[in-house]
Amino acid sequence: MSRQRSDEERSDPLRPSDHIDGVAEPVSSAPDDEDGGITQPRLGIVGWLRWAWRQLTSMRTALVLLLLLAIAAVPGSIFPQRSADPNGVTQYFADNPDLAPILDKIQLFDVYDSAWFSAIYILLFISLIGCVIPRTVHHAKALRSRPPRTPVRLARLTDHSAITVRIVGDDGDSAAESVMADAVKLLRASRYRVERYDRGAVRSVSAERGYLRETGNLLFHVALLGVLIVVGVGGSYTYTGQRAIIEGTSFTNALTYYSSFNPGRFVNAALLSPYSISLDSFDVSYVASGEAGQGQAGDFVAHVTTTEPDGESTDGEVRVNHPLQIAGDSIYLMGNGYAPTITVRDPDGNVVFHDSVAFLPQDSNMTSLGVVKVTDGMSEQLGLVGYFYPTAQPLDDGTYESVYPDLVYPMLSLNVYAGDLGIDDGTARSVYTLDPTGMTQLAGGGTDTAAIQLLPGETADLPNGMGTVTFEDETDGASVLSSTDYSQSVKRYVSLSIHHDVAAPWVLMFATIAVLGLLLALFVPRRRLWVKATSRDGTLRIEYAGLARGEDPTLAAAVAQLADRHTRGLRDRPDDFEVVADTDAAAAPARSKNSRPAAKRPRI
Repeated sequence: MSRQRSDEERSDPLRPSDHIDGVAEPVSSAPDDEDGGITQPRLGIVGWLRWAWRQLTSMRTALVLLLLLAIAAVPGSIFPQRSADPNGVTQYFADNPDLAPILDKIQLFDVYDSAWFSAIYILLFISLIGCVIPRTVHHAKALRSRPPRTPVRLARLTDHSAITVRIVGDDGDSAAESVMADAVKLLRASRYRVERYDRGAVRSVSAERGYLRETGNLLFHVALLGVLIVVGVGGSYTYTGQRAIIEGTSFTNALTYYSSFNPGRFVNAALLSPYSISLDSFDVSYVASGEAGQGQAGDFVAHVTTTEPDGESTDGEVRVNHPLQIAGDSIYLMGNGYAPTITVRDPDGNVVFHDSVAFLPQDSNMTSLGVVKVTDGMSEQLGLVGYFYPTAQPLDDGTYESVYPDLVYPMLSLNVYAGDLGIDDGTARSVYTLDPTGMTQLAGGGTDTAAIQLLPGETADLPNGMGTVTFEDETDGASVLSSTDYSQSVKRYVSLSIHHDVAAPWVLMFATIAVLGLLLALFVPRRRLWVKATSRDGTLRIEYAGLARGEDPTLAAAVAQLADRHTRGLRDRPDDFEVVADTDAAAAPARSKNSRPAAKRPRI
């Protein structure tokens, strides 16, 4: 019975042989396939390489790689990067001694130079090239090709309308030709590419437009490729450096003046533009105490004097997100803090140290930490670890905290260490930290001697008769001891980031092209319109139809507008034509957009 049913199904002319219920012909067994199953051909090395190349150069892979690149860049905004914030990396190691080495091994402090980020970057670069080149060639051929032939059955298209007109004159061929000429004129006026296709009594015009959509798509991908190229190549000619400048001091754009310097592969540090920047003053406003958000900074501005390579000096300002441009470099304001001026004298009163020391802020109220290292002039080397409180307030345990970031009641507290600073062997040491290993603590901390506490203008003795230390007052010689105005008693400093990027203008150009290309790809519709006139017994049946490539909600309106304008032209010629029947798109049977008619679709 089963055999009989199979024979009947196989002979049924309405049931294709590849139907799910159909019975396939038996497959002859290959010599190495005794069960007679289907054997997949072996690809070989070349076949697998070709398969891998097609997978890599597919648009789906390019989109996945683009997403991976965006995800891979996230750690660069979470963890401090050596190229932009080397001090932040040092501080992260100090705060997380166990976790930081692990993160460093997977290059999370050098994300944009890491092997895994570069691998994604290069694969995306290759994938885009493999996507763009074939599509560009195909698009160039499509631009030169003729619009497709008019489908035989336009009525089967969803957006379709038709009219019937009677030819009044005797010359039917001339009348039909004039109808098509009017249609060609209308379509060309709407910037369509037009091609005539006539066959016997049937005349038709095929029109298409919207190739700017694919052009915009290609422009977007080419621009994205351009961004990758200029970022990669431009990075080799880019340098970034950091420098802290204290009020009243200057910075010269030379390698020896940088606190940290990160050059590109082809940057010659000896050929930097020799300009200089002097910090005249730094102004910052804070929300007053007692108001909502007290202590929050309102506006930062560093007033500087710049000297160009040609010797011309100008005044300038550096604000947050408003860099100063000079000699092709962008100067960014990255941070700020206080720089107390400290003077250390030996027992004979000779000055062995005098400088304004940048203290690093530790909290939002500008409690700051700084280090003073006295290497010469004393019986032994001296290290001072200081805490600066802009608005000092005592705690129950005898220590202090800052309750406001502005200079209301500034105090400097110093812990004193004596011994080997560890710099005589030539080992580089950070100026912001002190390693007390091998040193003896003389004051502060767990010693019997309290930490030295100073107000601006005060002097205190160092332990063991080693000399004195003075917290200098910067208010033009006026004694703060007789005044409660400390607003100008301590210098401030700014942390500047100097960035030279030759690729920035090119990145902007390609980004603009990418946006324009994306707008074209999103808003330019790709569509085809047809007008067909069929002559029969002194009448013309004129059909209008359209088809879109992709979503085009305005297609029906475009077809209706073409039919209306063309029909209106015929009605204005009553001596030649008489409209005897109208059939609009609304009268056509409704079809689902994805429905498929029983017969074969027309080729378009």
